[in-house]
Amino acid sequence: MAEITISNKDWERVKIKVQRKYNRLTDEQLQYTEGNEDDLIKRIMALVDRDREYVVFTLKKALVNIDNNRL
Repeated sequence: MAEITISNKDWERVKIKVQRKYNRLTDEQLQYTEGNEDDLIKRIMALVDRDREYVVFTLKKALVNIDNNRL
């Protein structure tokens, strides 16, 4: 069960922030369908070699500051 909920609309903005932080990640690697947060978290964990807690923290931070360009 994912600790966060991300709408498709919000994901477009969050994805940009994640790609700025990890510029090697592609749009294909960061594809997301609403309701599949757990799959997204697991994929990002593998791509950036970080633990679940860190990835969830990063995504939550991006959602809280959705209008800010920084992550």
